[in-house]
Amino acid sequence: MLDLTWSDEEHAFKAEARAWLDASLAAWREELGEPVRSGDTREGFAQHLAWERRLFAGRWAAVSWPVEHGGRGASLWEWLLFEEAYYEAGAPPRVTQNGIFLLAPTVFAFGTPEQQAHVLPRMAAAEDLWCQGWSEPDAGSDLAGIRARATRADGGWVLDGQKTWTTRGAFCTHLFGLFRTDPAAERHRGLSYLLVPLDLPGVTVCGFGRLDGDEGFAEVFFDGAFLPDDAIPGGVVLGEVGRGWAVAMATTGSERGLTLRSPGRFLATVDRLLALARSLPAEAVDAAVRERLADVWMRAEAYRLFTLETVTRLAGGATTGADSSINKLWWSELDLDLHELALDLLGPDAELEGPWSKGHQFALSGPIYAGTNEIQRNIAAERLLGLPRA
Repeated sequence: MLDLTWSDEEHAFKAEARAWLDASLAAWREELGEPVRSGDTREGFAQHLAWERRLFAGRWAAVSWPVEHGGRGASLWEWLLFEEAYYEAGAPPRVTQNGIFLLAPTVFAFGTPEQQAHVLPRMAAAEDLWCQGWSEPDAGSDLAGIRARATRADGGWVLDGQKTWTTRGAFCTHLFGLFRTDPAAERHRGLSYLLVPLDLPGVTVCGFGRLDGDEGFAEVFFDGAFLPDDAIPGGVVLGEVGRGWAVAMATTGSERGLTLRSPGRFLATVDRLLALARSLPAEAVDAAVRERLADVWMRAEAYRLFTLETVTRLAGGATTGADSSINKLWWSELDLDLHELALDLLGPDAELEGPWSKGHQFALSGPIYAGTNEIQRNIAAERLLGLPRA
């Protein structure tokens, strides 16, 4: 049964988090002494790293992780409350998200104790910064079509190929990704999930700009790069050699599902949107606009309830599967609708209003990254509804 009430201890946890966030955000901004820039710029990434290290020092970087790995052993419900407090406080996007929210759950599920003991604390402390090596020039949404190779050699692997659309890759120290270790195997077989330091000889990282001017992506080239087995204590292969597809599916489940986009993010955006609407003349918020406001508010609340139900199932021993595709469809389209409504409210001044305009630019990518929404609809239709393949 889904319990929608919070205990006194959970209320106290959120209050503690909010008090710490308010004080620490003020101190961080004062210490910067300049406006906070986008985390997808080199200067902004450095600013955000200073914030990430404050989070770690306060033991808030990964609240649901075990204490020995850099967390505070909080429950998933407490993590949701922390996320609500985080976005209510106006804290910045997490530039460590690809590590903490995508790789870390996979390391917990598939990593050896030695891998966990090395990777997780350094990730939480923002000492090692991870990017995701999925997409390739000829393999975007078709992850099984990757061609980057890892060839077994004495004491390690030789890497060849290219990854692209690597989010914040130009600023990161490590990459996790899929490589084809058995070229003769079928598409979904013969793949291995590797953990790769980006300072290896033969690895070239080339950042490139987006239309908004941020250097938010990188191409990563592997030209006979030798990856020693001991480059990561416990080994550079996560899971089993040749079984990387199953490991990658766990990561994509995190990307589409629970961890990457918490409800707190959208609840806070709705609150900002309602405040914007209240600040405008009454004639600017007609019946049609009020209907759209009500719609996005209800969808944000529905997402919160769906997530609480998901956490309840996970706490009972269930796992996420194809339902993460529904999750991804929901938050990506909600994010876009929230920002489009904000720009409509702002009218001709929309492009002058930085946060909403910038947020809209990012929201446009939501239906594409983490697997295009067209692919997610196919997955939901076939695996959840049992419909035949077209």
